[in-house]
Amino acid sequence: MSISSEHKPLGKQVTGSLHMLSPIVELNVGGEMYTTTLSTLKKHPGSKLAEMFTGQPKLRTDSEGRFFIDRPGTYFKYILEYLRSNQVPTQCIQDVYKEALFYDIEPLIKQLEDSPQIFGELVARRQFLARVPNYSENIELMIRIARAEAVASRQSSVIVCVVRTEEDAARCQDALNSLDTDKKSVVKFGPWKAVPSISDLLDCIQMDVEAKGYKISFQPHVAEKGFRFKSHDFFYKFLFTWW
Repeated sequence: MSISSEHKPLGKQVTGSLHMLSPIVELNVGGEMYTTTLSTLKKHPGSKLAEMFTGQPKLRTDSEGRFFIDRPGTYFKYILEYLRSNQVPTQCIQDVYKEALFYDIEPLIKQLEDSPQIFGELVARRQFLARVPNYSENIELMIRIARAEAVASRQSSVIVCVVRTEEDAARCQDALNSLDTDKKSVVKFGPWKAVPSISDLLDCIQMDVEAKGYKISFQPHVAEKGFRFKSHDFFYKFLFTWW
């Protein structure tokens, strides 16, 4: 005996208005399966997640008829926990924050931004790096130089000059000119007007390059004779290890 369409499970209905559907929703989020209620998904009416399930269906379905969301499914459980019980996640904070931004769940976004992990990144570290001229561009330049020098090598190195003040920049200029004459590429960071030190910036550089999947380390760069100051005060060698 055939089953009429009105008795099919919610997740397999893909036509008509969502307000006519059963309150139980089956989801496939990046390959992870979830079952929840329509009211849970629409708990915050202004969110992108609520809009997905308001009015006409805005989502594709998988082969089983479950609504499909093309996002990392691992972290969706934390989104659901928050929607169900207002429980702010304490694990995978950075990843859950990205998902909260995608689904535009404003209360969760604000609470996560108050967590030490997100607060430290957004308010402290990112605000500092915003005061370092061309920081992001210099990170990309370092990677391009390292990749260009990686042919048939296990490691390649990039010389970095870090100057915190205009005075330090002036002191380094002769050394930079000398390295340029020797056709050695140097990536210069700074100067900047903020409390963090040169060692703090070096840690940030390593952190952000490693976040792109590269294995790196750094050490003071010992300059050749002729420098008028200790080169290791401002010059460092970043080593990229490829295998």
